[in-house]
Amino acid sequence: MDPRTRMLLEAPVGPTILRLALPNVVVMVVQASIGLIETYFVAKLGLDALAGMALVFPLFMLLQMVSAGAMGGGILSAVARALGGGNRERANELVWSAVVITIGFGAVTTVLALLFGPKLYALMGGRDGSLAAAATYSALVFSGAIPLWLFNSFAAIIRGTGNMFFPAVVITVGALFLIPVSPLLIFGIGPFPHLGVAGGATAVLLYYVVGAFIFAWYIWSGRSVLKPALVPPKLVWAPMRDVLRVGLTSSIVSLSTNVTIATATGLAGLVGPAAVAGYGTGARLEYLLVPLVFGLGAPVAAMVGTAIGAGRRDRALKVAWTGAAMAAGITEVIGLAAAIFPVAWLSLFGNEPTMLGVGTSYLHIVGPLYGFFGGGLLLYFASQGAGHVGWAMIIAVLRVIIAAGGGWLVVAKFDGSTGLFVVLAGAMVVFGVANAAAVAGGVWFKEQKPKAVPSPQPA
Repeated sequence: MDPRTRMLLEAPVGPTILRLALPNVVVMVVQASIGLIETYFVAKLGLDALAGMALVFPLFMLLQMVSAGAMGGGILSAVARALGGGNRERANELVWSAVVITIGFGAVTTVLALLFGPKLYALMGGRDGSLAAAATYSALVFSGAIPLWLFNSFAAIIRGTGNMFFPAVVITVGALFLIPVSPLLIFGIGPFPHLGVAGGATAVLLYYVVGAFIFAWYIWSGRSVLKPALVPPKLVWAPMRDVLRVGLTSSIVSLSTNVTIATATGLAGLVGPAAVAGYGTGARLEYLLVPLVFGLGAPVAAMVGTAIGAGRRDRALKVAWTGAAMAAGITEVIGLAAAIFPVAWLSLFGNEPTMLGVGTSYLHIVGPLYGFFGGGLLLYFASQGAGHVGWAMIIAVLRVIIAAGGGWLVVAKFDGSTGLFVVLAGAMVVFGVANAAAVAGGVWFKEQKPKAVPSPQPA
């Protein structure tokens, strides 16, 4: 067994999670900054360019969530479980299986975006200059969907071996690369052509192309724990099914937070514009919790997957509960701080009194329960590592149903935002408690018999 896999199986749980999570959290911050960097420079081109980029941004973020979080989670889980079970050949097969899957999804993404993107942006309110800017930016960014999918898949493969550091370095250096390259291509500084909004898209495309090549070099150069064949072998269905079984189900979970917030925003619109502004501003904090928990979730998924592969159920559960406690604690502190000092957060986005009032009400009611969301989300990532996300998907859908159905009832009956926020808080509690109950109830092991693998003895 290689030292990295042994570390995932035998090192102290809490310190190992924290050590592996640190570079991953840095990655989340850096990836968030990439969007801010692009937005900052594109804003200099004027309102149409900024509005056009804003129209594309939700679809681009959805692509990131599915390729990195959902399908990437399926890849990470499969690699970790194969290595934990000592099946290095299966782990190497998974590399090429992941390549085939992601090229397929990348090609479909490009075709759909080119065919339907402009029509969708028009439905979202794009007109004239903003619609033209959105179409230009979208065509370039989504033409590079295959490199983007490969970038995230290769990063997931490497994380599945327990190496969180190398992806963090590549992503961080890439963000530093974007800082000078974006304005050079957007504004045409020196010998570079003035490409406008297309320059921003080109810079992002270069980032993913170069990053994907670097990850591929690392995996196939022999520096990784894995040693995949240099040429594609004869592919078999089993490894691809293992990835898709987790990845496709996880895609539904990835969509659930967006659907919940979008539905709640629509319900807030029935109350009035102030409710929309207040809820939307307050709920931005919930969006920030997702990448923060993913920073912990990726190493937890790798450790759980490795333990499951090795037949170490006790280890897998200890990792999951430790990670869930960490995530719940961190998100609870953030939620309590937001509930106690709501204006400190809300005033970052505006000072309109009615917005501040409704946003404060949201944070007072929902903020103290963020710990349930953080703990539940971490257990979802742990379930990815275990290769069993069916219950996590059901629970995520249940949260949407409670938020949408219950929210509609209270808005229709009481005609106010307070009842809506109470329902959203309740849905968050159900999400956390139900995920904990599912894991505690043994859903990971219903169809498995434990391997007779003894616990490692201290030297």
